Amino acid sequence: MDYGMIGKIEKAKHYAAERERIQFISFQAKFDGENNPHFIEYDHGEWKCDCDFFLRRGVCSHTMAMERILKGMIPELAKIS
Repeated sequence: MDYGMIGKIEKAKHYAAERERIQFISFQAKFDGENNPHFIEYDHGEWKCDCDFFLRRGVCSHTMAMERILKGMIPELAKIS
């Protein structure tokens, strides 16, 4: 391995340890629920999920789990819609 790549690997490790450097703007993900897979989206502070509970309440276990996983990497006051 060349020295340039070694330096980039070390820098990547440093960045990965500093999660506050990263803020997600938008993404889509498949969440394997207990009964069915669900598709969730995060876009500019707003969550969406295709599960029935989210459609009725605007929040669900899938989006709440993702908020926990991404703590510090999405704005704390993400709106749920």
